[in-house]
Amino acid sequence: MTDVATRIARTIAADIGARPEQVSATVTLLDGGDTVPFVARYRKEVTGGLDDAQLRRLAERLEYLRDLEKRRGAILSEISGQGKLTDALARAIGAADTKSVLEDLYLPFKPKRRTKAMIARENGLEPLLRAILADRAAEPAGLAKAYLSDAVPTQKEALAGARDILAEELGENAALLGRLREVMQSGALITAQVNKGKEEAGAKFSDYFNHSEKWATIPAHRALAILRAAKEDIVTIDIGPDEETGLPRIIGIIAAQIGIPGQAPGDAWLREAAAWTWKIKLSGTMFMDLLADLRRRAHTAAIEVFARNLKDLLLAAPAGARTTLGLDPGIRTGCKIAVVDDTGKLVDSATIYPFQPRCDVQGAEETLLRLIAKHGVALIAIGNGTASRESEKLVSDVIKRLPAGAARPTPVIVSEAGASVYSASELASQEFPDLDVSIRGAVSIARRLQDPLAELVKIEPQAIGVGQYQHDVDQRHLAQSLAAVVEDAVNAVGVDLNMASAPLLSHIAGLGPSLAQNIVAHRDANGAFATRKALLKVSGLGPKAFQQCAGFLRIPQGDEPLDASSVHPEAYGVARAIVKACGRDVREIMGGGGALSGLRAEQFVSEGFGLPTVRDILAELEKPGRDPRPAFKTATFADGIDSITDLKPGMSLEGTVTNVAAFGAFVDIGVHQDGLVHVSQLADRFVKDPHDVVKAGDVVRVRVTEIDVPRKRIGLTMRKDASGDDAPAARPAASPKTRGGPKGGAKSASSGPKDAAGGRGALGSALADALKRQGRTP
Repeated sequence: MTDVATRIARTIAADIGARPEQVSATVTLLDGGDTVPFVARYRKEVTGGLDDAQLRRLAERLEYLRDLEKRRGAILSEISGQGKLTDALARAIGAADTKSVLEDLYLPFKPKRRTKAMIARENGLEPLLRAILADRAAEPAGLAKAYLSDAVPTQKEALAGARDILAEELGENAALLGRLREVMQSGALITAQVNKGKEEAGAKFSDYFNHSEKWATIPAHRALAILRAAKEDIVTIDIGPDEETGLPRIIGIIAAQIGIPGQAPGDAWLREAAAWTWKIKLSGTMFMDLLADLRRRAHTAAIEVFARNLKDLLLAAPAGARTTLGLDPGIRTGCKIAVVDDTGKLVDSATIYPFQPRCDVQGAEETLLRLIAKHGVALIAIGNGTASRESEKLVSDVIKRLPAGAARPTPVIVSEAGASVYSASELASQEFPDLDVSIRGAVSIARRLQDPLAELVKIEPQAIGVGQYQHDVDQRHLAQSLAAVVEDAVNAVGVDLNMASAPLLSHIAGLGPSLAQNIVAHRDANGAFATRKALLKVSGLGPKAFQQCAGFLRIPQGDEPLDASSVHPEAYGVARAIVKACGRDVREIMGGGGALSGLRAEQFVSEGFGLPTVRDILAELEKPGRDPRPAFKTATFADGIDSITDLKPGMSLEGTVTNVAAFGAFVDIGVHQDGLVHVSQLADRFVKDPHDVVKAGDVVRVRVTEIDVPRKRIGLTMRKDASGDDAPAARPAASPKTRGGPKGGAKSASSGPKDAAGGRGALGSALADALKRQGRTP
């Protein structure tokens, strides 16, 4: 291993809490084309058990550090080519651990345009600066007389030129820049001031019209709100030291770098030059550095929130293989209906017009009754958009009309975020070429209740609506992070090889869109796959791709019983050895944990398969093809609590978590407006990260603490009252309504003006200002 590779391994190991040898072994696997899901599950002996989160972080840091090393080499080559590379400089460049430190060291040698300092040197003013530095007792103005010329006719111009040279030298001093950056990062303030005449246009950013807080501790959602306000020219941002204590300290650091010992005339001039250098040059440099760091930090935090919410949504409990009626609510254009069978296949569709202007309630109810009876509908998925509450009441009335003894379908409100994106997509056109676009949306709503993962992978993650300021953040980083989340979620669950769609298969490790299409085409042409090995007959799917994908593809009821499990084909020998030790048929053992209870994993360890793999195989044989997602359940809402005006403080309600942010969680309680459970109200203990308590899709019980009808804001708590019990329920639920399963964030949770203005998305401190009166500022 090279010195560079060793250094990278040590750095990453410290970052992810691993040993350097673990990192080195993992890097070898990744460089060899292995995917993160495959390495995480099937190469535990090699990696020492690194999980997928550690592996993702490792891959990210590996890319950064390799870029750093590439830049380090380029800088060393450039300075060496100039003949200016000293041993000390080479050591400093070799020790630089961030790109910013590396660029600081390179500054003096970086080709630059003609500067004032260059002109001053050409005019012979550098000796004047050296004279002032050498003789502090002399008056600088007197020293300047000796350096006047046609190009520099006055003492003032001579001193200004000397100051320009000093400022450039200070601005290229890596040690000084590093020290100033440290001081600024620990003590700088970020301030925002409203621009003149922008008060009305920027009312949604009013919290930041005269705002100041520490740069180091500003939460990501507030930083993003301020950055957006600045982008829209509503406020002006500044990042600088505190005027009373911070600025004198900064000037003192610059003065110390120059070496100003006292109050002599030269010292006084140099001190003024130091202050001028900060104001004109270095403050701008620090502002840009800290602004870039703040943006990067806020983007990273926002992307992490988006990724965690997306993961929770993708891994939400599936309602399962049950005939489902999807209802996409609408008023003028009617409600679109699609019925899908237990495999997700479209079997019927219709359009009803129960609302204005037609008001055909009777016809709508008859259509719903007919479809429910004809197809044995078990679930009704109602989109949460316009007229969803009215549609929910319509469905409730229809269910009441069902004959006595007839099975009653369960209505569930489902997020329709992204459904319109899917319905107009090329994928939907290929799947349903002759189907109206709006009916396609109803199909998507029904399917995402059956299996949120299988359906949501067809939609760009950004369209699902569980992010904060998603259009403001680094789009490349966002896309990479969300793609990794989708890949990890799909591979964690696994897919049925003979049922999965091409979009779902494309996220399986080692495949991708092209191979996924080839698999589906082969399946359509040749029928269902009987074994995993048959995948090798698919065009373009070679041994490497097979190795990566095989363990994540399931074939229930296939020729090889182990193909229904997550046991990798390369480990079938170990699995059969375990089966043989039990003296029973493999089909009898799979799922029968009792047969394996007397076995010890250590018995089956070999040179090729270590203890972690054997333990995984035993666990899989006990529960083959187990789904890591939770059991499906819904929130039950009390009848009559339909709008924000029906709420009263103290009401106890069930709800579904729609979005989780750094400052709390948003909960759908059935009134068409999500309520906010501030982080301080999530539990009867200190909560640092709301994700430690709740996740998107959770069904929770909350108590109403505050209602602000004009602003459409609802304050909720999950804490117990003084007696330790929940508040009394609002009222008996005569005809409960339910929401649950794959319920995503409200549409306004995606980036947009409501992020900062107080919309339903989990974004910005303004969302929670209704709670500030209780002293609970996010």
